[in-house]
Amino acid sequence: MRSRRALLSIAVAVTALAAAVIVPASQATAVTPHYYVALGDSLSRGYMPPAGDSDQGYANDLYATLHAKDPSLVLVKLGCSGETTTTMITGGECTDRYPVGTSQLAAAEQFLRGHLGQVTYLTLDIGANDVDGCATGGSIDPVCVTQGTVTIVKNLQAILAGLTAADKKLPRSIGMTYYDPFLAAWLSGAQGQLVATASVTLLVAINQLERLLYNGYGFKIADVATTFQTLDFGHPRTVAPYGTLPRNVANICEFTFMCSQQNIHPTVAGYQMIADTFAKAAA
Repeated sequence: MRSRRALLSIAVAVTALAAAVIVPASQATAVTPHYYVALGDSLSRGYMPPAGDSDQGYANDLYATLHAKDPSLVLVKLGCSGETTTTMITGGECTDRYPVGTSQLAAAEQFLRGHLGQVTYLTLDIGANDVDGCATGGSIDPVCVTQGTVTIVKNLQAILAGLTAADKKLPRSIGMTYYDPFLAAWLSGAQGQLVATASVTLLVAINQLERLLYNGYGFKIADVATTFQTLDFGHPRTVAPYGTLPRNVANICEFTFMCSQQNIHPTVAGYQMIADTFAKAAA
């Protein structure tokens, strides 16, 4: 009788122990969703001429790289084609993407506040559309560039302040420097080469200001300007059908649609280059 009681006691104890082990184990296997949030303009959205918005942009390429290492990662694309630093704050550019009366920044802040501790990566490119209209008709309007740069500095600071206030513990936040699509002016001859050279000087200044702001808010830098060898007017190579070009111009002709279609957006290969630059910063 005693042995049967002992066996019964042991059985009860084992069952209780198993239950104690099994419950936490099942809970431990439940994966908390976490996210890569992509913010910015058409580069973040993935614009591909002539079709328009697509899933071939750098955000999708970067996500593929990150997802291969972390299959539970979820991509949240909030970028807007045509977005300026002003419209990112005030809205009005992509009314189909965000609730009426709000903006990309407001949508991003709301997502961050609602998913505290769950956003693993955040990327941002913004500011190009503030100055893209300053290089038309084969020349650069310095007043336009100055005004656009002042706007970028003021608004980017507000954007970064809003994002970091919404989530003070974003572990991998990365901002992007821009390549220079106006290097394509080089193809038009001597005057165009002056424009191309001047455009690089102006872009360096804008990128440096953005870099300082990003760093000030704890963002790392995806140095796309360096990836595209923006400063290198040497090391010529041949790019069909344009002939032999300086390295930086050759990259613009090969990895964007600027030389072929007068469209600033990258090719599929160009977007992958940008994604790889972000991935290096995220590592």
